[in-house]
Amino acid sequence: MTRLTHVRSPAGVAPGNGYSHVVWGTGRFVAVSGQCAFGVDGEVVGEGDAGAQARQVFENLRLCLAEAGASFEDVVKLTYFVTDVAHLPAVRAARDEVIDTARPPASSAVQVAALFRPELLVEIEAFAIVGEGA
Repeated sequence: MTRLTHVRSPAGVAPGNGYSHVVWGTGRFVAVSGQCAFGVDGEVVGEGDAGAQARQVFENLRLCLAEAGASFEDVVKLTYFVTDVAHLPAVRAARDEVIDTARPPASSAVQVAALFRPELLVEIEAFAIVGEGA
């Protein structure tokens, strides 16, 4: 069994908006490569729509986590790469559909000049800690 500790605002640090500043736990470490908005057919889902792309990315992350015996409850860190910070509200809305918003993972958001295909708006990677029996 994994026990994660989430600290949304350590002493002396301003509270984050929708993320924990620190998360730790014990168990097996799982790293999920950055996922983009590709459907099972390899085609981009939601071209031009950051919200649709983010929902597909979180579905891809869910499937990858499940392969390792993990779920979003086990995620300790998310890193968002967006082509425009204006996409972040749509990304956060999609994230809030899959995580426990009272115990959010740590996160970083980075605006990038481009992703590896021009129609992609969002890429997200995840780190999780899973109990040894998972």
